[in-house]
Amino acid sequence: EIAVIIQDGLRRMYHEREDVFYYITVGNENYPMPAMPKGVEKGILKGLYKFAEMPAKAKGKGKAKIKAHIFGSGSILREALRAQEILAEQYNVAADVWSATSYNELYRDALHAERWNMLNPAKKAKKPYLTEVLEKEEGPFIAVSDYMKTMSDRISRWVPGGLFSLGTDGFGRSETREALRRFFEIDGECIAVAVLYQLAQQGKVEKSVVAKAIKELGVDVEKLNPMIS
Repeated sequence: EIAVIIQDGLRRMYHEREDVFYYITVGNENYPMPAMPKGVEKGILKGLYKFAEMPAKAKGKGKAKIKAHIFGSGSILREALRAQEILAEQYNVAADVWSATSYNELYRDALHAERWNMLNPAKKAKKPYLTEVLEKEEGPFIAVSDYMKTMSDRISRWVPGGLFSLGTDGFGRSETREALRRFFEIDGECIAVAVLYQLAQQGKVEKSVVAKAIKELGVDVEKLNPMIS
């Protein structure tokens, strides 16, 4: 992702001489970098692309899984992938994982399309990139990042059916990554619970499934809300 963004920045700023600037936010967690899926360069630059699809049904085998979608960003993408595995193996849910490289870009693109449509009511309406890539997808959409929830909440109205956000609202503190991600409820287990909760809200699973998952995955329901604790 970083390589694609830098390459595009060099092209636009130095070769095309556009009056723009690029910025990149990076983390400091060391982990093996996954291979880039084919054909995702446009999505990286636009702000969102499908990183890992989970088929609803293996070829000729078993019952079809319920569909859902998880947006992950940066190192938290790995937690989204853990949630994908938990959901598939324990709860019969096929969650596609998307990499959200820039909520700012998605938001700006959507606002641009919305403004154009407002000022050109007699012309064919423009679709935001976000709506275009998600409109044929099935199931709820959950976003998780180590930013505050408002970062992803801004794009909710252009996501089919809305977006349920997880984030690090609250006071900063010093701990291990594992402990902090559980504290702010953005680790793989908490993401899996959020997906099941949204599926229950849509009537696709029973609420008892969510309660069962909370117990099985060790999520503490008595813990204070991290936003105020």
